[in-house]
Amino acid sequence: MKLICIGRNYTDHIKELENEKPTDPVVFLKPDTSILLKKQPFFIPDFSNDVHHEVEILVKINKVGKHIAKKFAHKYYDDIGLGIDFTARDLQSQLKTKGLPWEKAKGFDGAAVIGDWLPKKNFEDLNNLNFSLEKNGSIVQNGNTSLMLWKIDEIIEYVSKYFTLKIGDIIFTGTPSGVGRVIANDKLNGFIEDRQLFSITVK
Repeated sequence: MKLICIGRNYTDHIKELENEKPTDPVVFLKPDTSILLKKQPFFIPDFSNDVHHEVEILVKINKVGKHIAKKFAHKYYDDIGLGIDFTARDLQSQLKTKGLPWEKAKGFDGAAVIGDWLPKKNFEDLNNLNFSLEKNGSIVQNGNTSLMLWKIDEIIEYVSKYFTLKIGDIIFTGTPSGVGRVIANDKLNGFIEDRQLFSITVK
């Protein structure tokens, strides 16, 4: 399975990092080794002094597909989740300045938190989902899928032009504003609406 991630999908997040607004979805991959094992803490890697949390709505693919039209995209997933795309921001900035790929800053071991999954039928409108990240008891990121530049079905249509989607693949759909540094002993809790889907400790 693969982790397909969408960058710059919320306008406020684009502004906070002073990036250009893209004309097409920004796509990158994380290896399966980046998945943080269940009930394990997140260890800040020794090559970064500035790891940021980025909470995101996740989609789990349920069948093989290629060149999927938007109107059929809803048939390729049954479950919605929540996760964190941890980013070594200092390393990413160095690599971007040199015009180099930045997978090292996004795909390192433990950089992908995947919380519990919920059936999409539980939600009335997937394009109006509230989600949030709580750090040490305070909300630091608050998002709603209505603010996505590209909605879930549009993302599936776009990425399936380039990558065959397979059963078990996970799409990270982008993060809202409020990303920030994590430090040792931080506790991070993620929510869709009022349902907690993950809780992790930073070491």
